[in-house]
Amino acid sequence: MRKDIDIKKIINAMNLLGHNVFENDSKPYNVNIVAIRSDTPTPNKFNDLLCIFWKYEGIWNMVQQQCTTLAGIPWMTEPCNSKGCAILKEGQYLSAWKIGMHRGSYKALVQVNPVDVYRDNDKDLEYDMLESSVDTGVFGINLHRASSKTETLDVNKFSAGCIVTQNPHEYDVFMKICDEAVEVWGNSFTVALIKESNIQ
Repeated sequence: MRKDIDIKKIINAMNLLGHNVFENDSKPYNVNIVAIRSDTPTPNKFNDLLCIFWKYEGIWNMVQQQCTTLAGIPWMTEPCNSKGCAILKEGQYLSAWKIGMHRGSYKALVQVNPVDVYRDNDKDLEYDMLESSVDTGVFGINLHRASSKTETLDVNKFSAGCIVTQNPHEYDVFMKICDEAVEVWGNSFTVALIKESNIQ
């Protein structure tokens, strides 16, 4: 998915979906975090988009980067949960993340409140998103990076259902923005996952 989606189109999509858009610009870094899932999901590829944007003194600022919102092939064919591979369901999850340590290793947004996931348990290479399979809970659906050294081409084991960014340098920029947000607004983050087709 292209990295130049207009911020007004994202905000419009959020409004049409009934999601919160944080617009209090009395202080900086009142961040909105939105992941946009491609309408043509390709297993093992970073074809989704992660956006973080905020308004300050009447001006919108935004940073975008490639990500995946879907698990890599190894976890599709051999899920780490007996119910099936986790696929984060589209929606907005209020205060569901905070800055913490991903697997005790490095700074990331870690899940602290329940989210909805589809459970895909047929172990093939198609993402099955069935309402009958929805599971709600705290499953370790974090927002983190892939490799720490270089841009990653294939998702592989980097995501078992997490939102995972492709480029470590762009991820560092994202986390620095989140650090700034914590200083002003506290350590609580809301993330929305929407579809590419929601963008008009």
